[in-house]
Amino acid sequence: MSSVELLFRIVIGTLIAAVGGIVIGLAAKGVDRKLHARMQGRVGPPLRQPFYDVLKLFAKDNTVPDNAVGWMFNAAPVICLAGAITLLLYIPFGSILPVLGGHGDLILLLYLLIIPGLAMVVGGFSSGSPYATVGAQREMVTMIGYELPLATAVIAIAAKMNELFPAEPAFALSTIAAHPLWGEMGLLGIIGFAILAMIMVIVTPAELSKIPFDTPEAETELAGGLMVEYSGRNLGLFYLADGVKTVVMGAIIVALFIPHNLSPVFTGIAQGSIGAYMVDFGFFLVKLAAVVFFAVTVLRTAVARLKIAQVVTLYWIPLTMIALLGLILMMWDSVPMLHIAPWLGGA
Repeated sequence: MSSVELLFRIVIGTLIAAVGGIVIGLAAKGVDRKLHARMQGRVGPPLRQPFYDVLKLFAKDNTVPDNAVGWMFNAAPVICLAGAITLLLYIPFGSILPVLGGHGDLILLLYLLIIPGLAMVVGGFSSGSPYATVGAQREMVTMIGYELPLATAVIAIAAKMNELFPAEPAFALSTIAAHPLWGEMGLLGIIGFAILAMIMVIVTPAELSKIPFDTPEAETELAGGLMVEYSGRNLGLFYLADGVKTVVMGAIIVALFIPHNLSPVFTGIAQGSIGAYMVDFGFFLVKLAAVVFFAVTVLRTAVARLKIAQVVTLYWIPLTMIALLGLILMMWDSVPMLHIAPWLGGA
């Protein structure tokens, strides 16, 4: 493949990923709002409401506060959306390989995940509002809080992959997709892996600033916090970025813990055909919907907003300790004396 063809493929793939991520993200927000309302005994908005909201925001005037740093205030939502879309380029969707597959791994994803949050922080500080400044500070503290259990989970998975498949890159999503860990470990490892999956589910609402971890926005305390001074197109860009990040976080959990595809089950579908891609992508959407339901909808319906001190304490102490327990169990799974799967008839 020539450099021109490669560039064309990347550009087209980026456009498809961006449009697809935005559409799926807005649809996920619509389903989340509808299920959230139903679980509270309300009717809720129509599923297409997020699309209406975006159109309405882009039709409104874009207001910049007099005491804001104008260029920084306007650049923040663009960077936030661009950072979220960039993440999509490194994540597989079913059997559809990522646009930039082979050029990034879990370490890169961890770094890129920081960009949308930092863009929101910069936007809050640049607005000149005291409410937005407090919200930006809370966002920074929340990011510091959940990074530790998130990094622990990623390192545990990579360490196990390196132990089981030393000849392949441990942090590569392609390696994890080719060798789902559920079938490669004994009982201790499976328990540890399930613990790490739970940690990732609890980290997700903090990444998305959803209840109970929405302290940076907290309407009843900060009148909207980070977003209090944003309106029109800028607020619409942040809204789109939130939808894309929802897809990103769900897709990362799917890629790490349930990367299995459905097409191999159907013997009549040839691998690598359009039919196989469609079946696997449909199955990916089902898994993504399940992850968003449990990580976002259920948590924000069942739990009230936490205080910022409670958020940090929760992530730094109990959740980090639980993540370390998952890591230890996965390490112990390789010790012959503790590998109890054979006692249960396992491999």
